Amino acid sequence: MLLALKNWLTATEPEPADPLHAFKLSGENKYLELAIDKYNHDLYHFLLTQSDSELAKDVCQKTWLTVVEKRQAYHTSQAPKAFLFKVARNALIDELRRQKKLAYMESPEQHMPAQAEHETRSHQPLYNAILSLPLAQREAISLQLEGFSLQQIASITDSAQETIKTRLRYARAALKNELGADDE
Repeated sequence: MLLALKNWLTATEPEPADPLHAFKLSGENKYLELAIDKYNHDLYHFLLTQSDSELAKDVCQKTWLTVVEKRQAYHTSQAPKAFLFKVARNALIDELRRQKKLAYMESPEQHMPAQAEHETRSHQPLYNAILSLPLAQREAISLQLEGFSLQQIASITDSAQETIKTRLRYARAALKNELGADDE
């Protein structure tokens, strides 16, 4: 009996499927921590494909601060990852405009942290080819590589689905041309 009572008192709650929604409802930091653990790596990787590592870190932090400040803005009608990427994309654009570096996004320098450099060594030709794409194509292909659907990419970038299809088609053609048909 005592053991059953102890287990009942120390039982852990199951992780929510949508930690952002749980955070919105409760405001408890444990749900925010779950969301950060679940999405932060993908978020940072996406930002790294759009900017340098320092800016990616800054915008990633700004994204999480925005989530905390405006937790009531989250709607369960969109996937939590898509919501975070949209907030991050908007924060990146705002930061680049503030720094007057929006043109920088068209041809970013390759400042990769040592860990990311080590992880992408085998994928370096693909990574370099993606970085050489124009901004709109680079953004669309990066989001698709993160696992977003056409509809989600259109929502994140505030573009029409047909526009996203076109950007992806041109991006794939450019990558195929740069890497060769054997590296698909």
